[in-house]
Amino acid sequence: MRVFLGNSPWQKEGFYGVRAGSRWPHFERCGSGYMPFPFFLGYAAAVLEKDNQEVQLVDGIAEGLSSQQFLQKVIEFKPELVLLEVATSSFNVDMAMAQEIKKSLPECKLAFCGLHIFMYDPRFLEENPLADYVVEGEYEYTLRDLVRLLSEGKDLSGCLGLYYRKEGKVVHTGKRPLIANLDELPWPARHFLPMDKYHDNPGGIPDPCLQVHSSRGCPFQCVFCAWPQIMYGDHSYRVRNPVDVVDEIAWCKEKYGIKSFYIDDDTFNIGKPRLLMFAEELKKRNLCLPWAAMARSDTCDFDTLEKLRDAGMVAIKYGVESGDQEIVNASGKNLNLETLRKAVKRTKELGVKVHLTFTFGLPGETYETAERTIQLALGLDPDSLQFSLTTPYPGSKFFDMLESKGHLLSKDWDLYDGYNNAVTRTDELGPEELVKILRDAEKRWSRHRIYRVLRGYEFKRFAKGVIQNPGKATLRLKEFLTHGRM
Repeated sequence: MRVFLGNSPWQKEGFYGVRAGSRWPHFERCGSGYMPFPFFLGYAAAVLEKDNQEVQLVDGIAEGLSSQQFLQKVIEFKPELVLLEVATSSFNVDMAMAQEIKKSLPECKLAFCGLHIFMYDPRFLEENPLADYVVEGEYEYTLRDLVRLLSEGKDLSGCLGLYYRKEGKVVHTGKRPLIANLDELPWPARHFLPMDKYHDNPGGIPDPCLQVHSSRGCPFQCVFCAWPQIMYGDHSYRVRNPVDVVDEIAWCKEKYGIKSFYIDDDTFNIGKPRLLMFAEELKKRNLCLPWAAMARSDTCDFDTLEKLRDAGMVAIKYGVESGDQEIVNASGKNLNLETLRKAVKRTKELGVKVHLTFTFGLPGETYETAERTIQLALGLDPDSLQFSLTTPYPGSKFFDMLESKGHLLSKDWDLYDGYNNAVTRTDELGPEELVKILRDAEKRWSRHRIYRVLRGYEFKRFAKGVIQNPGKATLRLKEFLTHGRM
């Protein structure tokens, strides 16, 4: 069967959307460079190829295609089934693309998958005749079974994880169990994709940079995190054999000439024996590639982190969210901020660069708690950081919490970008105030970075004996950059 898998274009003036591969579909400013790898689509295409199906995979966002160019690729392939990965925040654009595909290929069947909880309800197919199927959650094997049954003309009722129409009614076949053994999956079908376009490089690790998964899921209970709640449906943690992960990295180095890699797991650093095995395997292969990972600050001991550094780790991402312990606790993150401070200090002492993420607008946010977050961010002095507006994804506990309190201000999904628009409020702060706090935080971080550069320059001059003590001009500049006054 001829199957087309797509991550369709999503753009607006001055911005491009990131969807497939992102736990937080949103708009990025043109020129920012960030581009996530579409993992689920890549794995699904590989599973279909292994099953001897004819497959085409197009990442219209990474390729920078216009909607018309993407549509033309669909038409040229002449598929019998098209699968589009969609998201709540891009859904109006996604439906417009679906309409164009149906108009051009009326006999082609159309399936949806991705981060849009409203699809996982029979009413969606009842109200949207454009879609023939909805493939639920972690969809690689559901898609494979759907394609097999369609090819053989068999009944679809045994294909778990599927919504479809039968005799005028919408049928849900039941939830498919998560993939227990990730090593069963073939590596993603990267040969379809523009591998030089994917960019997520903490610590400035060099391009081309490979994005890879070594695990799926997260046992922690953050109320705002979309993949565990929507794509997986629970908080189970599943891991790959570290040897197979290194095999994949080594193969991609040979095939694509990668110069670094980034482990974009939900949470990489869980399970000391696995982490140590991974580090040992990297050293044994002598791959000599710098790398980074998405991690938690409280699940990796100093000894393990040192072993990972010795195996080439040069940067790490830690999620913080807030500088107020009560807000962190209420978010379900279960992170002790004092433990975070110690972990960041130790990580930096090892020479591993640190990227931190913070967000404004979690329940309980006030001017005072936001200020604590900014002060924590500047005080930790990471190499890089990200500030955002907490955006509630439908299907998450956070969305339900806000809706029940009357703090959800809009269901215009176009506004759910997590950066330019606040669609929520707190007891004390409205959306305009949250946006203002975000902008202020960014300005203060920018000033902090400028001062850090100047401070480093002056220290070098002091070390060389050019100056005897810190210059008054630099101290006055620090005062200006920090407080806006000389």
